[in-house]
Amino acid sequence: MHEWLARKLSLRLRVFLFFALVALGGLAAVALGLWSGYRRVDEHGVASGFTFAGLIAGFGILGLVVWVWFLFDENVAKAIQKLAGGLRARAHADIDGDLDHEPARYLGDLAPAAQAITGSLSETKNALAEAVERETTRLAVENARLQALLGDVPEGVLLCSSDHQIVFYNGRAQQILTGEVAPGLDRSVLDYLSPSPIRNAYQRLVSAEDDDAACDVLCTATHSLEVLAGRMRLVKLPQRTSESPGYVLTLRDITADMALHSVREGLLEDVFDQVRRPAANLQTVLDAGVLENGDGRQALMGEVSALAHAITDLAHRYDSARGGWWPMEEIRGSELVDSVVARVAHEGVNLIAEAERVMLRVDAFHMVALLTHLCERLVTVIGARALSLRIADDEEGGAMITIGWAGDVLQVGLLEGWLDVRLEVGLANVTGRTILDAHATESWPEPGAAGRRLLRLPLREAWPVGAPAPAPRRSAVYDFDLMDRDPTGELAETPLRELTCVVFDTETTGLLPSSGDEIVQIAALRLLGGKRIPGETFESLVNPQRPIPASATEVHHVTNEMVANAPTIDVVGRRFHGFAQGAVLVAHNAPFDMEFLRRHEAGIGKRFENPVLDTVLLSAVVFGQSETHTLDALTERLGIVIPPEARHTAMGDTIATAAALEMMIPMLEGQGYRTFGEVVAAVRKHGRLLKDLNAVEVGAH
Repeated sequence: MHEWLARKLSLRLRVFLFFALVALGGLAAVALGLWSGYRRVDEHGVASGFTFAGLIAGFGILGLVVWVWFLFDENVAKAIQKLAGGLRARAHADIDGDLDHEPARYLGDLAPAAQAITGSLSETKNALAEAVERETTRLAVENARLQALLGDVPEGVLLCSSDHQIVFYNGRAQQILTGEVAPGLDRSVLDYLSPSPIRNAYQRLVSAEDDDAACDVLCTATHSLEVLAGRMRLVKLPQRTSESPGYVLTLRDITADMALHSVREGLLEDVFDQVRRPAANLQTVLDAGVLENGDGRQALMGEVSALAHAITDLAHRYDSARGGWWPMEEIRGSELVDSVVARVAHEGVNLIAEAERVMLRVDAFHMVALLTHLCERLVTVIGARALSLRIADDEEGGAMITIGWAGDVLQVGLLEGWLDVRLEVGLANVTGRTILDAHATESWPEPGAAGRRLLRLPLREAWPVGAPAPAPRRSAVYDFDLMDRDPTGELAETPLRELTCVVFDTETTGLLPSSGDEIVQIAALRLLGGKRIPGETFESLVNPQRPIPASATEVHHVTNEMVANAPTIDVVGRRFHGFAQGAVLVAHNAPFDMEFLRRHEAGIGKRFENPVLDTVLLSAVVFGQSETHTLDALTERLGIVIPPEARHTAMGDTIATAAALEMMIPMLEGQGYRTFGEVVAAVRKHGRLLKDLNAVEVGAH
């Protein structure tokens, strides 16, 4: 009946009838009280009758008021709150779904009007988005090309602000600087490089007052202690608070170059030292003229033997080091033989080739040229037939390249002549001998089985093909807004959009850390400026040092076998602490996750004193405390889709929580909560749901 009335009667008429009913109910309660009191007058007196009448009327009116409050709370207050949350979500969080106006069915035309507004807003947004997309497509394509280009630059490239905070880095820079904590936006470059050379170079450039000035920097990576050669140049970008410019820093790892140079210098010193003394002694023996007696001849032979031994030792050391300076690449043996087959086929030579599953470290271009040259000479000069090429592991940990043929024997002198021929490979004076020397190897002929002839060429660096190594990330990561940001100094005054957040989640053996339950997995990602930073993630299994119950595995799918060789929480917790350093920690039901971490602070050696935001409490601020605030309910309300296989996994729940935070930040700003302190003050009003973990004072807000 009331559903029919809600559809047929206007909202004003229903409000009038409702209050008319309240008035009638109040009069009925008074009338009932007077009638009941009147009946008691004869038996108990006038005073008792009036008292009883007042009690009946009072309780009746009180019950009526409670009933009225309940109806208004369920059908008006909660409905308005839910409707407002839906409107706010669609206004600030770009949700496209239809507004659910069923809770506001008793509010007359308000729900349909809200639906019309949101529909119109959605259409306007879509039209604006299409216009913006058309205008920005070209820029997006150029941006993608620029990122790919900078990601493939062989040198590490960093753009830093005047206070040495990282604003841009490419994939190579991440490789060079990665230590216990991976580099990231809004982190200090001085945490990864020796600070003094960077500061001194920056001060020299600023003092030079030359916009085109640049200077070289020699520094070391803090974690790996690798030696890096860098070049710094100032970059003038708009800044609101300081005239000090930022700078571009390019880095190149020269550790191997310096080590090779050191080996060569040591070898050269030993050449002079070990050869000079026997040569001087020989000269002394010759000058003494004592060769006629036995002692003289014995002394001479001793010095000759020492000189020969020194020369042999020096030659062996030279052979070991001579290939280290030539640029090499890693290539599969099958790819190398395929290239040779294609090259010789172009010259009309038929070659049968095969290769075992082996990786080689060679100069592939020049090695292909050398093998092609040898195959052609074998066919054209000595008439080799049934030519074959094979690459296989050898017993000494390297690989053996074997060219086989049927026909005449290859003389060593003829092979030496082939190796001295200049090859047309684009570099001046490159011969087969040059290529062999660069690879610290030799080549020789030998007889084979069944009358075949063989030419051997060993390679020192080879290993079996295993799991493919992860490819380095090619894209560059940047946020140029960091160059313009005004540091507030106080966390409570920092705008939400300028917070650096680490959103994280844990999976555990159970729900009771005080009873011995432990973490089995941690995942996290970083948000900057209210947006997720691509590639800046943390994920690790944790050995809980206790069995994982089957009931827990059924939820998060982490098994005892998966964590058997995983590091313990002391190790993982230390790495996670570094990843979250200087950031606001964000979690869904944060007290649960933080309790697991804080009870291990002694073993980790670090304290988790980061400020904390809880998306449960943020949801209560945005949508009202009476709503359901589970992660499933929140993501459904915001239109976030969690794949079933990702739910209740550490990274899956982390991504969902981060997406919810990104969408709630503009909604919080729409409610007037623009700084961290204002949000903390707002969430503390919902302490009945969860305890706020922040120690920051926000009373001024």
